[in-house]
Amino acid sequence: MAKGAARSAATFSVIGADVVVTGNISATVDLHIDGSVAGDISCAALIQGEGSRITGSVVADSARLSGMVDGSINARELVIARTARVTGDVAYESISIETGGVVEGRFTAKGSAPLLTSEHESQLKLVASTPAE
Repeated sequence: MAKGAARSAATFSVIGADVVVTGNISATVDLHIDGSVAGDISCAALIQGEGSRITGSVVADSARLSGMVDGSINARELVIARTARVTGDVAYESISIETGGVVEGRFTAKGSAPLLTSEHESQLKLVASTPAE
């Protein structure tokens, strides 16, 4: 029995590319999603495949997103891959966004105020990356 318990602690769950889930998912193990989920997700670690879509909030200790997410994200460690498209607010302790990854929403470092709010958006301006002569 102890051998089976040790095995379950190291397992992960997979939602295949041909699977569509409607409803919330709660997992104590790592979760790999290649299909579509319409509902909130809570898990230890989330790996999202490029062709997958999540419509709902995500709460995970760590998350690597490569597909589409329409909802808020709350993760201690977050990686937004170059193929990811996220629409929603993002809360994190550590974040990495690969070149090409897109996030439309507010960023909040956990334990602090939002880094960008609509109040400050009008103060933003584009600065040229080439030096002026």
